[in-house]
Amino acid sequence: MPTPHYGQPRYRLIAEALRRRIESGAIPPGALLPAESALVAEFQVSRGTIRQAIAALRELGVANTEHGRGTYAMANAQPLAQHCASATHQREIPADTELAALLGVAAGTILIEQESVMHQNGGARTVVRSYRLPETAEGIQH
Repeated sequence: MPTPHYGQPRYRLIAEALRRRIESGAIPPGALLPAESALVAEFQVSRGTIRQAIAALRELGVANTEHGRGTYAMANAQPLAQHCASATHQREIPADTELAALLGVAAGTILIEQESVMHQNGGARTVVRSYRLPETAEGIQH
């Protein structure tokens, strides 16, 4: 899978490719999906990326994983993009005592908080917040 992938996480592109194979019958319902190692080689990504793609298929109801047996295709037909969306927001906040201790700065130091919310089927599925020090004009951090 070539880079760049223009805003789509690679696992979602892989999940969509596998979903299309299931939908088209190339991987029929009830059949095992290729092994993780085969998918790693085919898509030239890490095992973690493949696992994320398979997890996305499970969330869509397109695949089912049985411990020790593998992941099986199931019948479903809606594209991944119709189920998932994300939004990212950024703002400046003062560091509370916990964040200040983690980042090694004084409480009250201005931080950049970035919040990403992954929505699925109309509801929030995952919220991730990250914090960093703002960069100065010279490109170094305070």
